[in-house]
This record gives sequence, C-alpha cells and structure tokens, in this order.
Amino acid sequence: MCSTDGNAELQPTPSDPALLLELKTRRPPSLLELAGCETWSVDFSPDGAWFAWSMGHGIIWVVAWPLDSQEGHGETTDRGDKSFSCGQPVWGLAFGPKPHSSVAQTSKRTAKGKDPLLLATGLENGVIKIWNVLTGHAVFDLRGHEGVVRDLVFPQNGTLTLISASRDKTLRIWDLAHKGKKVQVLSGHKDWINSCCVSPDCSMIASVGRFDRMVCLWSLRSYTFIRNLTGGAHKTLCLLSSCDFSPDGAVLATAAFSGSGWYIDLWDPYTSEKLATLADYFDVYGKNQISAIQFSPSGLHLAIVTDDRALRIWEPGERRMTMQTRRDRDSNGLCCNYHPQGGVVATGTRDGHVRFWRAPVTVPSLCHLCRSALRFSVSTQQIEALPLPKRIVEYLTYKNIPERLRNCASSSDDEEEDWES
Repeated sequence: MCSTDGNAELQPTPSDPALLLELKTRRPPSLLELAGCETWSVDFSPDGAWFAWSMGHGIIWVVAWPLDSQEGHGETTDRGDKSFSCGQPVWGLAFGPKPHSSVAQTSKRTAKGKDPLLLATGLENGVIKIWNVLTGHAVFDLRGHEGVVRDLVFPQNGTLTLISASRDKTLRIWDLAHKGKKVQVLSGHKDWINSCCVSPDCSMIASVGRFDRMVCLWSLRSYTFIRNLTGGAHKTLCLLSSCDFSPDGAVLATAAFSGSGWYIDLWDPYTSEKLATLADYFDVYGKNQISAIQFSPSGLHLAIVTDDRALRIWEPGERRMTMQTRRDRDSNGLCCNYHPQGGVVATGTRDGHVRFWRAPVTVPSLCHLCRSALRFSVSTQQIEALPLPKRIVEYLTYKNIPERLRNCASSSDDEEEDWES
C-alpha cells in the first residue's frame, strides 16, 4: 500500500477483477458514515494529467495522473498533489479548458511561467470557487446562486465559459475571462436542477430537474429556452438524476429512477424524439437508484452507476452489458467520469472514496467514425433531407437502436440477462 498524502491512501489490491485502484480517505472514526463525507463529483483534466475529487467535508483533492506509476517506486518524490479547503461541502467540480492569454492575465502566471489550470468547485451555500491548480491558490469566487451548486461544466470549445446548475432552479452562464461579471441566467425549471451538460458543438445545454421531471434544452448561443423533452416521464413517478450528450452531439442520454426500477432514455436533441429506453426493474422497492451516466470518449459506450453495482458499461443497442462489476449493495456509487483517452472510469462513493475501473476499449468501426464526423456538424433534419437509402438514414440518425430494452436486475452474475426489444 502506498500513500499519496496523509489524507488519502492508494490501495492497489482490487476486490473486483475490473478494479484498477482505489483511493480511500483517512478520517477519524467519529466522521465515518456521517453526512458530509460523500464524493459527489470527480473529474479528469482535459489532457488527462490531473484528477480531482470532492473527498467530503469541504476538501478537494487534486492528484497527478497516473497514480500507480512504477517509476521511483519506494522513493520520496514530489508528485505535485494538492488539497483545497473550500469551507463548505462540495457538490460539483470541473476542470477548465486549456487556458488562453486572457486567463493568464486574470489569474496571473505561475512561478514557472506556465498558464494556470483552473478548477471550478460548486459549494453548498451557492458559491462557486475558482482555483489555480498549479499554485493551489483561490483565484476568485462567483456569487449569485441561492442554493446548492449541483453541477458544473465547461464547453469543449476552449472558451472561459462556465455553466452551473443549482437547486435554486436556475442555470447560470459565467464569463471567467471577466471574473464572472458577465452572467446569463436561464430560468424555467420548477424544482431542483440535478445535472447539466453541453453539446460537443457548444450550441445547446441540456439540464434535468430532480423532481419536476423536466429535460430542458437551451441555446448556448442566444441563451434562450428551446424545448422540454416529453415522454421520458414513465408511468410511475420518477426522479431524474443525470444527463450527457454523445461525443457527436446526436444523442442525449438521461437517467431516471423510481421505487421499482431505473431507466435510461436516449433522445434526438434536434427532433425531441425518444430513440430508445433501457429499463432495469428490481424486487426490493426503492433499493437501486441510478446516480450517474456518461458516454465514453469514443461514443461507443455509456458508463452507468447504480446502487447495486459500482459500474456498468453498456453499448447502446446491444442486448447485454459490455462490462459490469460484481453485484454489491454497498457500492454506494454517486458519480463517474471517463479519462479523456478512455480505458479508465473513475467513480465516487458515498463514503468519500474513489475507485478506478478498467473500461473496455474498442476500436471504432469505419461506419461509426464516419457517422460521428458527420453528425458533429449536421442536424437530424439535414440528414433526413439527403437522398440516401432508408437504412443509411436510420443508422446516421441512431434509429437503428431497438426502442425498448429491458435488463432483469434479479438475474445472477452467471445467468444471462433478460432482454426484450
């Protein structure tokens, strides 16, 4: 066992074949299993060189990646790992993009002359703290939210734009190049906003409400409401928990759960059409909520975090899970995040720990690569207007996925899962 610091320890001995590493937080016994210990958010930096997680009690830990380097094993080396004390429970965090000169002027260059790497942290009191990861210093605070900042995301276009989702029922768009002084407020949700994401072409924002069961699309260009995706609220009362765009922006995945099952809906954000639903039902009422989902960098897989398994990996349209960890009712998963280069998924737990899982790596087919390249900039309506065979149009618009897929949660690890389409 090796240690990254006095507050966290690295445990390389896995209890599951898919488990690569586990970071466990060292806490006094009096704090174990108490509220405030949760790892609500984890994130990799855009270049994959840093990993951050909220380790509970207002502490953010940032470590250099990879963690298990064998170079210098047994020697005392300065990895540059850092911890930030936020003073409030941290619910959301996100690394900023590759910095531009304007960021350097805002937050000053580091002593070595490097442009700063920013980390945004969303706090329970509604404040968003911006940190310079390389120096470990707080840069400035963003104030305006009146409730827990539940989610944070930076667009992929490299601009210093930050989108925040809060329990005050609003989304806010901040311009960090001006220290957040230019703010756009998006209102429309009727209750807590639990998650938000930005389309890869940076044209749309999607947000899901925890209790209002609204899946809202917003324009990131005009800062206006586009539409509410309907049909995702199933016959039973559901709570929405997470959302994510596919890397080509042609599919929006949303996650919801009820007392008897969890559901993943796949939507076409251009037409509001629901393409497919993956459903999982269970016998014990209210004992298997779904907490988080995220597409892999290639877009081939979707990572799923639920109460009964720490991680599932699903290829949309397939009749079985590509990978799933052992059944564990105490997995306590809350969040997940893919490494930018794929191959590894990090999950955060309710007890403040982080696990790193080996994710399937599949070479994309030429068809998939062509579809991804095309759909990144071409809408569904534009595809359907092309003089193409129906089968090709269905493939390009993801309508070749079975509309209904069912996974039987009561099946054992050795049994085949029960699917219907």
